[in-house]
Amino acid sequence: MTVIIGFCNQKGGVGKTTTAINLAASVAAAEKKTLLIDFDPQSNASSGLGIQKNSIKSNSYTLLQGKGEGQTSKTSLEYLDIIPGTSDLVGAEVELVAQVGREFRLKKNLEPLLKDYEYIFIDSPPSLGLLTLNVLTAANLLIVPVQCEYYALEGLADLTRTIDLVQSSLNPHLKIAGILLTMYDARNNLAHEVEGEIRKHFGDLVYRTVVPRNVRLSEAPSHGKPVLLYDVKSKGAQTYLELAQEFLERLSNVAPAAAVRVA
Repeated sequence: MTVIIGFCNQKGGVGKTTTAINLAASVAAAEKKTLLIDFDPQSNASSGLGIQKNSIKSNSYTLLQGKGEGQTSKTSLEYLDIIPGTSDLVGAEVELVAQVGREFRLKKNLEPLLKDYEYIFIDSPPSLGLLTLNVLTAANLLIVPVQCEYYALEGLADLTRTIDLVQSSLNPHLKIAGILLTMYDARNNLAHEVEGEIRKHFGDLVYRTVVPRNVRLSEAPSHGKPVLLYDVKSKGAQTYLELAQEFLERLSNVAPAAAVRVA
């Protein structure tokens, strides 16, 4: 069974794309056949893997329109493929409004790809528009990256309400795989306080692995590489390898259909 994992947070700058790139790369490094779909018009997940978005005709926009014929692009990792993003996705929000079944377009057009991959990761836009709604409808599981700051708590509350609505009306099988704390600075008292509040409220839903602020992690996208190919010995690379191990362990112990539902 292919597991489809969406990365979602309507607040920007929380490490969502960084997590999508590096978790997908780390799972692929474990020789799991993996696909990353860049569903954000900014296309940062594509450039972060060294993909020139305008040089590839088959992309997430053509996938959404059912014209991509399931074509994917190779990356520098043997087990990791990508469907790049494109700025054309900006127009897709408007185009989808008048279409029947607009919330299910991505889910429907992903079906031909399911036989080729064990894991499909989807990086969504930092908003709760129709593109993100398509991701929520297509996914089995969600990973929610959360920066350790005060406003993140408010954003997380809004997001969980949205997920609950999607579960009720569009995708009853949608579950949260985990909440991931990112950009963690152990020297900052607020970071500790926010971590404590999130763990208190969401319990085991929060990953044990915490992503720290790390220079190598920030530098890697400018070189078009996941951090494990840029500097595998760095703290950032080792953290995402640990996260991949925790992610795979959780899936082996809890089937997607039995994952914890949002309260």
